[in-house]
Amino acid sequence: MLKLFRRRPKLPPAARPPLERDERVLAWAAVGNGEGDGVVVASNLGLWLPGRGHRIGWHDIVKAVWSGRELTVTPGEQVAERDGYLVVADRPAERYLLLDPGELPHQVRTRVTKSVAYTQHHALPGGAGRIVGRRVPGVDGLTWMVHYDPGTPVDDESVVAETGRLVDAARIATTPAGL
Repeated sequence: MLKLFRRRPKLPPAARPPLERDERVLAWAAVGNGEGDGVVVASNLGLWLPGRGHRIGWHDIVKAVWSGRELTVTPGEQVAERDGYLVVADRPAERYLLLDPGELPHQVRTRVTKSVAYTQHHALPGGAGRIVGRRVPGVDGLTWMVHYDPGTPVDDESVVAETGRLVDAARIATTPAGL
């Protein structure tokens, strides 16, 4: 019952990121990394990390892990655009020690998970890759992405052809009947 009356302090105005018109803060936490102040802010559109002047959309986060003290975020980066899908690679993971995490880890997990509508790992000629259909704010339908396993010959003609076939099959399998 006490938890009901303990309200989390509001985000200090100086720490508030430049939100878009329809963007709202869901949770935030101060970072304690010994390198100065900073906050991690979760909004309905994505995650604002210290030292960045922009938000990472939920659909652009490949992986987020909460250790109980530290939030580790692995953003993705578009490395190629092919017919009907994007090729995405991991950027370096970023770690943040959260002093009082509050609801932030829960919001991050919920939002990243909610952005994924389809995910399936497939063997490919000479390697493997994950086909992912993600929900992107302001975009109708799913945005298709492929995340190749290390060592997969991503530009090999047979890999590109099989990847295209797998993305098409996933798109068909996730399209509601009658559309």
